[in-house]
This record gives sequence, C-alpha cells and structure tokens, in this order.
Amino acid sequence: MAFRWRHRFLASLAGDKPKTLAGIVEGDETFILESFKGKRSGMPRKSRKRGGQSTKRSLSAEQIPVIVARDRQGATTDAALTKLNRVLIAAALGSVVTPANEFCCDGGTAIVAFARRAGIPAHVLPMPGKPNPKAPDFHLNNVNAYHGRLKELLRRFHGVATKNLPNYLGWRRTLEALGQNATSTAMILGAVGLGPYQQVTL
Repeated sequence: MAFRWRHRFLASLAGDKPKTLAGIVEGDETFILESFKGKRSGMPRKSRKRGGQSTKRSLSAEQIPVIVARDRQGATTDAALTKLNRVLIAAALGSVVTPANEFCCDGGTAIVAFARRAGIPAHVLPMPGKPNPKAPDFHLNNVNAYHGRLKELLRRFHGVATKNLPNYLGWRRTLEALGQNATSTAMILGAVGLGPYQQVTL
C-alpha cells in the first residue's frame, strides 16, 4: 500500500519540469541498471538479488540512459531514454535547451549531434572536472554532481523498476528545486500539481 501511494504522489512530480533553462547549461548522460523489479512473470532474464549488477562490465542494453540538463541556477530537466541517440535527446531537451544557451557537454556523438543540429553553441569538454583555464565557466561539474545525488537516492531502494524510473527522476528533481524548502507540505503540493516548476508557470 505504501509503495502504491508513493508512486501516486511521484507521478505528478515526474511531469514537473522547467520550460526553459537559462544561460550556461550542462548536459550529460548517466546510466541506470535496467530493472524488472516487481515483475513476477515474463522476465527476459533471471532476476537479480537486491538490485544486482549488470552481466557485462561495460555499457550495454542492460543500462538505461538518462539524459540530464542543468543550468547554473539549479533548474534541471531529465529523461529516461530507450537508447542514446540524437533524436531521443532532441525530444527530451529540444524545447528546453535552445540557441540562447551556452551548452556544455562531453564529446559523446549523440549529444554533440543534438546541439549542432539545433544550432546551440556547444562547448565540448573531454575532461569533466578540469575546465580550460581560459574558459573556467565551461565545465560539467554541476551535472556530474547531480548524477551522484540521483544515484544516491536510487541506492536506498536497492534498484528501482525501469518503468518507475521517471517517478524517481521527478523526486530528485523536486528535492533539488525546493532545496531547503523541501518540506512535507511542499512535496504534497507537488503531488497535486503545484510543484516548484509548475508554480512558476501559473
């Protein structure tokens, strides 16, 4: 029962995203282990124990790509993708990251192709955490730190079902947007359609 109510609340937060991001935007993907947690039959593989690990050491179809874009004011958007390619990144970020932004990304083929096709000024940073001394404002430190906080949230559940991943993304995004104002009341408001980004557009 508690699980069911958790996801009823989180479903509203999953759709609460900023309409646009401002100024310098950092974009990067992270990968979450695919999970069929809660599924009792029709499994395409043997179940894992308490989250488990991928059967392959490198990135594979067992890893779900999550694209995250975050501006320097902390506004964040994200999406779980079925695969990492330009078209799906554009569907997730196309109306939120625009040519008005300065877009920091790694050298990944898909994300660079998205920025170039959309005409967004892109700063490719092959060494996250080590910005060019001549351009210290262009780095991926904020979005990479966000990835860490997202995975820290997910770890407490020992793996989350991939079908529910958007709900947990919304949970982390809401906590970030509310900051010190992340009270029970604020979270309940988000659950009834008055989340931090929804309130901005009212």
